[in-house]
Amino acid sequence: MKVSVVVPAYNEEKLLPATLASVRGAARSFETLGWTTEIIVCDNNSTDATATVARETGAEVVFEPINQIARARNAGAAAATGDWLVFVDADSRPTPELFAEAAGWIQSGRCLAGGCVVRLDERHWVADAGTGLWNLISRSCHWFAGSFSFCETRAFRKVGGFNEELYASEELDLSQRLNKLARSEGKKRIVILHRHPLLTSARKMSLYSRMELLRFMSRAFLRPRRTVTSREACSPWYDGRR
Repeated sequence: MKVSVVVPAYNEEKLLPATLASVRGAARSFETLGWTTEIIVCDNNSTDATATVARETGAEVVFEPINQIARARNAGAAAATGDWLVFVDADSRPTPELFAEAAGWIQSGRCLAGGCVVRLDERHWVADAGTGLWNLISRSCHWFAGSFSFCETRAFRKVGGFNEELYASEELDLSQRLNKLARSEGKKRIVILHRHPLLTSARKMSLYSRMELLRFMSRAFLRPRRTVTSREACSPWYDGRR
C-alpha cells in the first residue's frame, strides 16, 4: 500500500515547515503498517519561498500557475503515485493518531473516502461556534473539510477530482460526488473521523476584520454560486494576506 499526501500551498513559507513536520510525524502511522508514503507540495504560484521550504524538507514539489485551490489539489494528485490520497492544507497539523484512524478505515475495506472534524489553534468565540456548527454538519452529511480529507485514488479519478470551476466549497462538491459514488458501489462509505480532530489555523480571525468576514459570509449566503465561482469574491483565500 502506498499513500500520497498532497499539500497545496500558496505563499505559505511561514506555516509550511510546521505542517510538513506534522505530516512526516503522522505518516509514521502508515509506515508502521509497512506502507510507503510520499509527500507532494503543490506550489500554487507563490511569490515567497514556499517551494524552497518544501524542497528543503525533502518533499516533492509540483507547480500550478493558476492560483486556485482546486487546481492546486488536482495538480498534486496528478503527480501522486499512491493507492490512496491524503489532502492536508498548508496551515494544518495532523497527528499520528488521526492518520492511524484513517489507516484503520482504509484497511477495513469499507471506506471510499473520508475527512475529520477540526479545531482551531486559537480561541475566538465566533470562530469556535462556526467550527462547532461545521463539525456537526460534516458528520451529519458526510462532507469533509478542505483542510483534511483522504480518498481512494481510483475513486478520486473516477469522479474527476476537485471541480475547477470553484474557488471555494470545492471540498463540499467533491464530498457530494463521492457520496453518490459510494452509494452506487454499495459496499463502501464516506466517513468523518472525530476522535482526533485536525488542528488548523485561526489566522483569518486576525488577518481580516469582522466586517470583511461578515461581508464575505453575506455574499456567500445570498449569492452562493456567484461567490464560489469568483476568485475576487473569495478574497480571504486568494488575496495573499498571510
